Amino acid sequence: MEILLDPNIWIAFFMLAALEIVLGIDNIIFISILVGRLPPEKRDIARRLGLGFAMFSRIALLFSLAWVMTLTTPLFVVLAQEISGRDLILLGGGLFLLYKASHEIFMEVEAHATKEEEAGVQSVKAGASIFWGTIVQIGIVDIVFSLDSVITAVGMVDNINVMIAAVVASVAVMMFAAKPIGDFVDAHPSIKVLALAFLTMVGTLLVAEAFDVHVPKAYVYVAMLFSLGVEALNIRARTKRAVA
Repeated sequence: MEILLDPNIWIAFFMLAALEIVLGIDNIIFISILVGRLPPEKRDIARRLGLGFAMFSRIALLFSLAWVMTLTTPLFVVLAQEISGRDLILLGGGLFLLYKASHEIFMEVEAHATKEEEAGVQSVKAGASIFWGTIVQIGIVDIVFSLDSVITAVGMVDNINVMIAAVVASVAVMMFAAKPIGDFVDAHPSIKVLALAFLTMVGTLLVAEAFDVHVPKAYVYVAMLFSLGVEALNIRARTKRAVA
C-alpha cells in the first residue's frame, strides 16, 4: 500500500505510460493498415488481438530482463562492426517493415483492381488463413517494437510492477485509439500513403539502429506531423470544393 502513496512512483508511471503510447504510434499505424485489408466485421477483433499480443510480448520481455540485457552482448563482428542479438532483431524487423510498407504502397498506388477483382479479394480475405496471417505479421513487428520499448522502460524505472502497469495502461489507450485512427486512414487514401511512408522511415531507422547509427525518432515524428498537417489542409480544401 505504501507504494501507492509514493509520488515518485506515480510520476514514473505516468511518464513511462506516456512514452509507451508515443512509442506505440507506429505500431497502431501498422496494425491499422494491415487490418484495413480484412473484411470490416473482422477488423475489430484483429486490432484487439494485435494490441493484446503487443501487451503480452512487452510483459513477457519485462519478466525476462536478464535475457533482454544479454541481447546487447556482441555475437560476432562484420567489417569491424559488432553485431548483437538486438541488432539482428532490429535488422530483421526493419527489413520486414520496409518490405511490407513498400508492398502496401505499390498496392495502393500502382495496383488498380477492378470492382469484380476487389470483391473476389474480399471473399478470399474472409478466410481464416488470411486473418491469422495478418495477426502473425502484427506479432512480428510487435516483438521488434516491444524490444526498444522494454529497454527504454528499464532505463527509466527500476520497479517491474510500475513497468507492467504502464504497459497495460498504454495498451488500453492504444486499443481505444486504434479504431478511430484505422477508420480515418481507411477513409482517406492519401493519409494511408503518408502512413506507409512513415512506416518506411521507421523501418529505415530500425536498420540504421542495427548498425549503431542513432537517429532520434523525434525527427521522424516532427516530419510526419508536418506532412499530416499539410494533408489535413488539402483534405479540408477538397471538402470545401466538393460542397461548393
